[in-house]
Amino acid sequence: MDPTIFSNFIVAVGAVVPIFILISIGLFIKKMQFLTPTELNHVNRMVFRVFFAIMMFYNIYHADFSIPISPTLLIFAGAGVIAMCVLFTGLVMLIEPSNKRRGAMSQAIWRSNFVLLGIPVVGNIFGDDNVLVPTVLISVVIPIYNVLAVFILETFRGGKFKLWPILRGVLTNPMIDGLIVGFIFQGLGIKLPAPVVKPLAQIAALTSPIALIVLGASFTVSSLVAEKKQLIFCVVSRLILVPAIMLTAAAFCGFRGIEFVSLIAVFATPCAVASYAMAQQMGSDGPLAGNCVIITSALSCITIFGWIFASKMLGMF
Repeated sequence: MDPTIFSNFIVAVGAVVPIFILISIGLFIKKMQFLTPTELNHVNRMVFRVFFAIMMFYNIYHADFSIPISPTLLIFAGAGVIAMCVLFTGLVMLIEPSNKRRGAMSQAIWRSNFVLLGIPVVGNIFGDDNVLVPTVLISVVIPIYNVLAVFILETFRGGKFKLWPILRGVLTNPMIDGLIVGFIFQGLGIKLPAPVVKPLAQIAALTSPIALIVLGASFTVSSLVAEKKQLIFCVVSRLILVPAIMLTAAAFCGFRGIEFVSLIAVFATPCAVASYAMAQQMGSDGPLAGNCVIITSALSCITIFGWIFASKMLGMF
């Protein structure tokens, strides 16, 4: 094998295998019934409401802002999410007559599990000290996800789009709160004492591994819904079509290095776990949304590896 190909292969494997192992540990925990469903829900809520907020804060507080972050990257990521939402929602409306399914299908395609899987992908390739770019991208992408998700799901269930409740939901999101506080500390030059910073750093380091383990332990292999064609369309669109479109556009726009890999994290990761809960709560097709999360998460170790390996071979990073 060509040494360059082998080296690129090792980089791709190094990015994906740690994620696969952590998810597998979660599956083992579930199989051994070490946690009851109630306990798992409590751990999951703790991770997303406490650990993620601390991780977001620490990543910004500890970041070296002498490293420039291109505003073009933030604009590209935000505009790309909106463009994929418009494009694939339109396609879903053409092929699917049921409004109940339309919302779940649309959200499953353009809303990725960027926070849970994106930062580990970037960290595995560039090191955990170099996750500033994806962390700042979160402050752009997550609010857009929240606004678009409510708008789409409300529209397809015949509800009204109310701006203030959406903004309030964004501002009370623990991840966004952690980012805001982190930027405040950075902007004001507030320095915390070392005994305080150390446990924050430890929690930040634990957050992604624990979240991935919880994701694996949360898998429920329910019977596949009857709408197999809709499910296949969502899975192929989420893992193949969306990243193909957006990563090609990113390459032509000149994004390289950690910026390009961060865009892989935004556009090539599986369906967001939150999309299932939102679909259930807002009158959409919950079983279809849940199966989209499960199947895309299971297949993403293969597809993310493929996108990273191909990008490395093409010299994108």
